[in-house]
Amino acid sequence: MISKYIVSFFVLLSFLGLRSQNNRYPQDYFQKPLDIPIILSGTFGELRSNHFHSGIDIKTQQREGLKIFATAEGYVSRIKISNWGYGKAVYITHPNGYTTVYGHLKKFNTKIETYLKKKQYEKESYSIQLFPKSSELPVSKGEIIAFSGSTGGFVGAHLHYEIRKTDGAIPINPMLFGLRVADHKKPAINQLYAYPLSYEAQVHQSAKPVKIIFKPQKNGDLIANKVIASGTIGFAINAFDRQDGALNKNGIYSLELALNGRKIYEHKVEKFSFAESKYINLFIDYAHYKKHNQRLQKCFVEPNNKLSIYDKQFPELGYIEVVDGMEYTVEIIAKDLDGNQTKLIIPIIGKISPIKLPFVEKVTDYPILATAFNKFSKDGVTVAFPKNTFYKDFYLDFKVNVDGSAHIHKETVPLQNSYTLTFNVDKYNAEERKHLFIASYNYKNYPRYSSTVKKENTFYTKTKRLGKFSLLSDYKAPTIIPNNFKDGQWLSKYKYLKVQIKDDLSGIKSYRGEIDGKWILLEWDLKKGVLVYDFSDRTLSGTKHNLKIVLTDNANNTKTYSATFYRK
Repeated sequence: MISKYIVSFFVLLSFLGLRSQNNRYPQDYFQKPLDIPIILSGTFGELRSNHFHSGIDIKTQQREGLKIFATAEGYVSRIKISNWGYGKAVYITHPNGYTTVYGHLKKFNTKIETYLKKKQYEKESYSIQLFPKSSELPVSKGEIIAFSGSTGGFVGAHLHYEIRKTDGAIPINPMLFGLRVADHKKPAINQLYAYPLSYEAQVHQSAKPVKIIFKPQKNGDLIANKVIASGTIGFAINAFDRQDGALNKNGIYSLELALNGRKIYEHKVEKFSFAESKYINLFIDYAHYKKHNQRLQKCFVEPNNKLSIYDKQFPELGYIEVVDGMEYTVEIIAKDLDGNQTKLIIPIIGKISPIKLPFVEKVTDYPILATAFNKFSKDGVTVAFPKNTFYKDFYLDFKVNVDGSAHIHKETVPLQNSYTLTFNVDKYNAEERKHLFIASYNYKNYPRYSSTVKKENTFYTKTKRLGKFSLLSDYKAPTIIPNNFKDGQWLSKYKYLKVQIKDDLSGIKSYRGEIDGKWILLEWDLKKGVLVYDFSDRTLSGTKHNLKIVLTDNANNTKTYSATFYRK
């Protein structure tokens, strides 16, 4: 019995030790934003496309309409409504120096909803961003401020919740503020890769990254096959974490690497700035991600990586110098916030051998100097890269095909800033230019609209994508089909009016709806492709009403739909 209490005591000490950083953050100031058990579908700092996740995603039991509570007193300092991103989101600033963010909402409480719709009707715009004064929309701790939803792109029902330092808008892991989630599961490590990092380095006679096989031990640790290497090397792993009650593969909290028992690398996702979030593309093996759709977290810090999540007290930054004839033991430890951890042990033998798989860089006529402005033109296509568009120097693969499409290297190279891609359009007449746009292509060679700026004889786009681009023509107008009514129908008992919209190529650019010549607020449900009007927005005069909806796509094709309906 005594041994049982001793074990429990040391488990508690370990838990408290890992959460010692919580002492920097208030533990009882913020309450839960939902009155259901907190189960996460996404963790803070989780790896996303071109950014780290700046909050936590809380499951809403696959339902919409759950009550969302202000987690502390304060005032609504920002409301942002968009078809993308956080969808319907509200920001509450608190007197203790923090701001909470609630995203993907279905709707707000009556006070906020009334304020919002008044502004939307004044500006005649669904998408809007508002910054109320501190006296306009005060909230109390525990007040119902909104209801859960799935707005903002193609997302499922959940609540995105953030806590930010108000000064500087620095997101901080909400779990460090006393929010509790049941978690007794260790992180999982799926893949291990070794990287030759210096000119003469090799792993298993390869100058390219090598996958290393490992297997579980009886004590729960993992042990890798012996790594034969020389020169400067590093490691990367693919890892995820699961909490109790969910199968979601969430992000881990921290990653450590020790060499012969001495720690030489550590990072923790406690906080970061939005400005540095783009360096995720150096944090992971970006080329591997683009080729295999799998994110490998590097256990070493690349040059030019300005992330603040690293512990800088370890000057080695994860780089391992392997000397011929020497042996080493590396331990990689993946942890979650509750102290659950998985250890991967890697034995290394230093041996210089002939390199059988060398790294060969393709030399082209377009050398990129990362710290300089680079501009190249070919067959009516120009690319202009501002300095620091790329993280390092390399040779750009730049081609213009017979069909006029441009091949701008491969998507396996990360960019930290946008560049300009320009097409000459001299050969097109004025009418043809109206319907032209620049398209980028995904890995399935499917085109999608790239924001196109049209000048007299050139079209250009600013993008952070590499790969294939071309000029495409779109002469087909969008379609509008009534969804829940017919022309001439009585709609007195209807709460909503819905129309189905679609565009086949360039995509819908804008829409406008009117009833009896007055603008109406239409909400675009992207997942269903439906525009929705809420009849409770305003009172209609008379019985007979005229509906008009105008859709415009990104190639200037317009479709107008008109109908009559009756409503008392």
